[in-house]
Amino acid sequence: MGKNKNKNKHKGKGRGKGKGKGKGDGNGGAAVPVGKLPELLRVKPGAAHRLRDGDAGRRFGWSEEQAGPELVRMKARLGELQYQMYADGRFGLLVVLQAIDGGGKDSTIRHVASAFNPQGCTVTAFKAPSAEELRHDYLWRVHAHVPARGEVGIFNRSHYEDVLVVRVDDLAPKTVWQRRYEEINAFERQLGHADIHVVKIFLHIGKDEQKERFEERLADPRKHWKFDPADLKKRAQWGEYVRAFEEMFRRCSTAEAPWYVVPANHKWLRDLAVARILLDAFESMPLKWPKAGYDPKKIRIE
Repeated sequence: MGKNKNKNKHKGKGRGKGKGKGKGDGNGGAAVPVGKLPELLRVKPGAAHRLRDGDAGRRFGWSEEQAGPELVRMKARLGELQYQMYADGRFGLLVVLQAIDGGGKDSTIRHVASAFNPQGCTVTAFKAPSAEELRHDYLWRVHAHVPARGEVGIFNRSHYEDVLVVRVDDLAPKTVWQRRYEEINAFERQLGHADIHVVKIFLHIGKDEQKERFEERLADPRKHWKFDPADLKKRAQWGEYVRAFEEMFRRCSTAEAPWYVVPANHKWLRDLAVARILLDAFESMPLKWPKAGYDPKKIRIE
């Protein structure tokens, strides 16, 4: 009995307690098949998607014990498909990660993107633009980091900051950031025409969960570097950011480049859902092994 109590305590602290069950939590009955998660989490083009705190704790009937082996299996498959895409060289994958502060972008990259061979995967973290970047259009610095065909590129924050923080902090007139939704859609369509698949994932945590994560960072000297007092200003703007995220989903979730809203209070559920979404993206590509320019049967190694 004591061992189980310790295990439960570790699950809460180490991998996210996740406040609130939310609609469809599914504690009773069978778990939602993992293959159904992308469909459930995808924002349909033009649809309104409300960010409710309760939904951030959804588990879809899964437990951490069930999710662990499934994640291991999917990561092995992700590694195989990345290798094939690298060899094929005709397609690329851009993964956009967005979240409110404390949402778990770094952790998601660490736990899920570890499936990929670093030789064919790049991670770019977008911070406040430099003086040089501000001399160019806002997509200039983003396009420079788009993955080549054969590669996976992961954006930790992205071009969407220009309709999020720019909007909430009033860094540009409304007439400027309003037209950026369609400019971003056109940019992502262009990438699709170049066979760069775009998958956009929003990690959804509740306000209470963010408070716990901030307090955990302040309590651990090893995590002090992860906390910025400026994050408290953004926390005070929670409602404004929620409205900005919701308009971002409505205006920029397209058939070619959909948004997925992943409940992220439970870190293990987050990782499970993100891995399945990425697996779907790879499986949608008609990947082929390149044909050799020689007859292997005629080769003799002395």
